[in-house]
Amino acid sequence: MRRHAGLIVVAMMALAGCHSAARQTDPATITRIADAEIKSLDPQIASDLASQRIAAEQFEGLTRFSAAGKAEPGLASGWTQSADGLTWRFRLRPNLSFSDGVAITPDTFVRGLARLRAPATGAANRALFDPIAAMTRDADTVVVTLAYPFPALPELLAQPALAALPLHRAHWTRERPMVASGAYRLKDWVLNDHISLKRNPAWHDGAAPIAHVRWQPVSDSLSALRLFQGGAADTTSDFPSSRFSALRKVMPAAVHVAPYNGSYYYVFNTRKPPFNDVRVRRALVSAVDQNWIAGPLLGLGARPTQMLVPQSILPQPSRVLAPAIHVGDQAALARARAMLAALGYTPAHPLIFDIRYNSDTDHRRVAVALAAMWKPLGVEAHLFNSEAAMHFTALHRGDFQLARSGWIGDIAAPENYLANFRCNAGPTNYGGYCDPAFDHQLDRALHTANPKQREIEMNRAQFILMQGAPIIPLTEYVSKSLVSARVRGWQDNTANIHPSRTLRLQH
Repeated sequence: MRRHAGLIVVAMMALAGCHSAARQTDPATITRIADAEIKSLDPQIASDLASQRIAAEQFEGLTRFSAAGKAEPGLASGWTQSADGLTWRFRLRPNLSFSDGVAITPDTFVRGLARLRAPATGAANRALFDPIAAMTRDADTVVVTLAYPFPALPELLAQPALAALPLHRAHWTRERPMVASGAYRLKDWVLNDHISLKRNPAWHDGAAPIAHVRWQPVSDSLSALRLFQGGAADTTSDFPSSRFSALRKVMPAAVHVAPYNGSYYYVFNTRKPPFNDVRVRRALVSAVDQNWIAGPLLGLGARPTQMLVPQSILPQPSRVLAPAIHVGDQAALARARAMLAALGYTPAHPLIFDIRYNSDTDHRRVAVALAAMWKPLGVEAHLFNSEAAMHFTALHRGDFQLARSGWIGDIAAPENYLANFRCNAGPTNYGGYCDPAFDHQLDRALHTANPKQREIEMNRAQFILMQGAPIIPLTEYVSKSLVSARVRGWQDNTANIHPSRTLRLQH
């Protein structure tokens, strides 16, 4: 193993030399690697991370995200809220317009929300905006009325789905350049090759520091790493965990690993046997060693977890956590084995199912580890992998038994994670889980105005959910990025948001 690691370092040093010589030298263009191809140019239709990142480059809302991943004034100059927290007022900056010269007014946002909620739009993340009861106008001000207290409203309004979209143009997603309200506008899109963006001359903040942005989709993190090392990219949004130690030795300044508002877990299909039985689910969950997966296996400093919501968003009282097991914990394995035996699953009559995961080195390592942890229980878990698009299509259709999943928070609010498991959550509830007691408690938490009591009620909802065991929680995410030495302005943050407009290139 020591010799093998040394060979990796030597190889990377050689590539690093090539990387220095071949580095992208165009002073006007930044090349960024996305971990997937986008699904749509319309941010109200596509909710995947890649599509949302591209949309955020082009469309600005009443608020937007800063380089630190925090909500800040965008097309609105600021906001105020009523004492009860239910009415918010956002005053627009003067003389705003789209890149085609058409004025941006409060009606732009009122119309955008109406379109988002229209059944014909088919908005994938429509439920995310349920806190908004109404959006109206008052002179140069957008007035947002909430259905219940929602402190994260500035983050919600920074989502591209509620940005200023050029709905005054019937075929705006087909036009090149595409009409924009943000720092950049789309010049061209070559499927599975690249998206090219150029500055929006009508943007209210003036010319963005970097003239051109090129986004290139690369679903395999090892391939992305090689492109970066070869000088073909300035930033990546991932790299293989197995390369972490070597990369820190060869190019430490380029490696960025930071806590991330996301949860990594496996989801059970609770619609049909064997995982429609909560006892089976609990037995498998109880035999998983999250500490080993987060530590020795992945080795990136991610926090192991037995909950859904990251602790940075919802601090979790220690009393709700079951004791974590460790590799070789015979007592825990014996309990899990007894639970399964009571249900008729033994080595002679094993529990057999597929573990589905999308193609990625780290996902495969975790799937192999889970199968190994369950093997002493007489469980036969078979691995089944597919590329990302096919994998998540299967999850949306419920075509799986146990599948790799996870959730990156759209906003830093616990309900953004928990609401995926409501009975009526729709496509985001991959496993079809339904518990009216959980739904009731989540509703109670949502309508609690006092911040401290709201946190308590959210934790109660989460505890009910974990008792139902619809998922196998593993770790909280960390973001893994590679950033070229010529890129300036990059700030690691828990939202893992790095808008191109906040970056600049060193010449």
